[in-house]
Amino acid sequence: LLLNKKDSTELSGYNKIIGKSMEKEIKVRALKTQQGKGINVYAFFLPGKSIMQIAEISRIVRDSEEKLTGFQRKEIKTHIRSIVQYLKNSDIIFPNSITLAFTKNKIKFIESRGSKVQGITKSSVSGTLTIPIFEGEAGVAWIVDGQQRSLALEQSNKKNLFVPIIAFEAPDLDTQREQFILVNKAKPLPRRLINELLPEFDRELPKDLAMSKIPSELCDLLNKDPKSPFYRLINRLSYTDKTGRVITDSAIIKMIEHSIDNPIGALSQFRSLGEEPTDTQAMYKTLVTFWSAVKKVFPEAWGLSPRESRLMHSAGIKAMGFLMDKIFARISKRKLTKTIIVKSLANISTSCAWTEGHWPDCGYAWNEIEDTPRVQRSLRDQLLKLDSQYNLNK
Repeated sequence: LLLNKKDSTELSGYNKIIGKSMEKEIKVRALKTQQGKGINVYAFFLPGKSIMQIAEISRIVRDSEEKLTGFQRKEIKTHIRSIVQYLKNSDIIFPNSITLAFTKNKIKFIESRGSKVQGITKSSVSGTLTIPIFEGEAGVAWIVDGQQRSLALEQSNKKNLFVPIIAFEAPDLDTQREQFILVNKAKPLPRRLINELLPEFDRELPKDLAMSKIPSELCDLLNKDPKSPFYRLINRLSYTDKTGRVITDSAIIKMIEHSIDNPIGALSQFRSLGEEPTDTQAMYKTLVTFWSAVKKVFPEAWGLSPRESRLMHSAGIKAMGFLMDKIFARISKRKLTKTIIVKSLANISTSCAWTEGHWPDCGYAWNEIEDTPRVQRSLRDQLLKLDSQYNLNK
């Protein structure tokens, strides 16, 4: 490994001026193979403190036009500190590899010459991998897996701890995001982060992730559409400005998922059957119709923080989702759908305790409603019971 040598003689051939920035190179012995549709994948070792010299962390955030960029969550400082503390020990091993995505055409690999070993499985070729470092500019790689470890290694005093690296050439941001999700989906990564990234994919996903993509897309649209009752009310991990975003995206997604999975759910009739695609437009129209009625009937509880209104709380959103399914099952074949929904909700409105009072049967005060299984079931059953009492046969 040749890395930022101070001796100018040793640096000869490895540093050169590009504009006003100094380009430096890391040269390592590496193995190269190909996966997928001709994507180059490399395996090599780097000093742990050098990873952040060549790699960037792509934080998930939205720009001024609400476009999603990046894919990494915020660093977990306690996790980083614990790794740094471990690295202070004298006798340690660090076999956990870091996964990087190289920007295409920024690196160079030269295959080694010489005789080939006979009878060996041809799984890879060895050679020299050259990785440039641009001072004052973005790195040539993005960290796909191992951001906490990379940050901890940068902070540690282990200058000669060599860490295994698995890296691939990513032709675009979608490839980086895809690998990030697939690598992390089985790990304790926040489900909200994965859900927010899913709508950005146009390529085929594993079945479990593909099923989660539609609810997240609908949640995204509900948040961005000015005609939606949820317009700019939903909080997602990428938003740095949380002002007015009072509803957690996971509550909306759970509500949608249940309605799709429930055989008599308001949205289940629009899911794909056989070769018929899922009718997401019909799902979206159904959601807007119902929740616009909710907003109209409960204006005093709409748009407040969950501390002020349990209708905006995760428990309230999920419970009202069950009520949505029941109401649509009753009126699915009748006209004037929105009028009927408004009337059905108005009939139970005086018994609902979203911002004050007590729920009549379950006994909870309005501010005792929390998103726990027991309380959630009680609120759901309370709403369904009120609907039966005031709307049955009407």
